[in-house]
Formats: sequence, C-alpha cells, structure tokens
Amino acid sequence: MKQNKYDDKIFFDKYSNMERSKKGLAGAGEWKTLESMLPDFKDKRVLDLGCGFGWHCQYAVEHGAKAVTGIDISEKMLAVAKEKTDNNICYIKMPIEGISFSENSFDTVISSLAFHYIESFESIVEKVSDCLVHGGDFVFSVEHPIFTAYGNQDWYYDENGNILHFPVDNYFFEGLRTSNFLGENVIKYHKTLTTYLNGLIQGGFELTGVVEPQPSVHLLEIVKGMADELRRPMMLIISAKKK
Repeated sequence: MKQNKYDDKIFFDKYSNMERSKKGLAGAGEWKTLESMLPDFKDKRVLDLGCGFGWHCQYAVEHGAKAVTGIDISEKMLAVAKEKTDNNICYIKMPIEGISFSENSFDTVISSLAFHYIESFESIVEKVSDCLVHGGDFVFSVEHPIFTAYGNQDWYYDENGNILHFPVDNYFFEGLRTSNFLGENVIKYHKTLTTYLNGLIQGGFELTGVVEPQPSVHLLEIVKGMADELRRPMMLIISAKKK
C-alpha cells in the first residue's frame, strides 16, 4: 500500500513541529547510534530511501559522498529538503516500492524509519540488492517489532493517567496496523525480527550490526518523558553488506 500521509496538511504541520523535524539529526534520539553504524561516505554514491527532509542526504554529502539520491513519496517533505540541498544531491518523488535502478548504481543504501510503512520487506531487500555494488553497505532503522506488534503504539495507563506498561500482542501475525501518531490514524506494517534478519540473510546480505538504540543521555535530561523510552525498545537499527 503506497500511502502519502505526509502530504496531508494537518499531519505535515504536526510532524514539522516535532523536535526531530526542527532540529534535524540533533533532535533524533537514535541518531548517535545510527551515525556510529554508517560507513565511510568518502567518494561514495549514496541512496536514501524515504529521505524526508533530507537530513541524512545532507550528512552524507558533508562527509564526502560524491553523489546522493534521495527518494520520498511526499512532495511537501521534498520541498523542504530542496531548500537546503547541495548540488550533489538529487531528490526524486516516488514511493520506495517504485525504485528501479540499474546494477551497481550505488555504493551505499540508507533508510531512516521508513520500511514499516511498506508491506513487503523482501521486495525492498531485492530492489536494494539489484542496485547495490558487491560489498556495498545497507544501513537502516525501523520501528521495533515490539513497538509495532499491537498496533496503536501507546502505553496502558491507570485511572490517573500514569503509565503502567506497553502492550505487545499478535506479535507473529504480520501485516497492517493502524496506529495513532500525532493524533492522526496512520497505516503501518508490522514485521517480526525474524523477517528483518532472515530477509537480509536470505537476500544475499551479511549482517554487520543489530542495535536497539537508547536515547542519548542529553535527551534524557532535557526532553520530558524521554526516560520512558528505556522501558521498551522503540527502534531497531541494522547494518549489512551485500555479499
């Protein structure tokens, strides 16, 4: 299902006011972990799937990438990305499911929090493998399967509004979930950890890193409620190389 929630004005305005939208990479709790798993971008051709506001594309160029291609389905997101674009970045409006690049087009493929919007992870792995050089890097973050399993992605609370626990149910039943994100209904697709890891292995990749990131110390100190993110994993970051 190719959805384009980010071009809905109300949702886009809400998303644009999030800390990670206003502050970029510095406002993303998982950034330091993701950064540590990224390869050397020097003289690399980089593809960013679901590039959004283009923060990761810009980072790649600033760290030596010779060419970066950012793919996103949202016209509004890409308009913001293009405002700060570098000549070495090419932004293309299309769904991730629609990419079709020739063999050996890229040395590195990255993606930040996009694949849980797509039904088939196996198809993503196949498309990435098709355009990535042998020995090329594939690094991505997704919402953690524990976070996506139940669907609504919210805590259970007591009668006073205090957090009791986080619900996990129907874990092995993959597929569509309707979550509440920024007060709006958003369609996502739950996948198990097995699907992510075996999908890469069976798709011809060698795993090089699997991390469940925790918020950085400075965010724990300054962002209200951030300490609750230590009670369950929200994100999963995986790095792999094409054999």
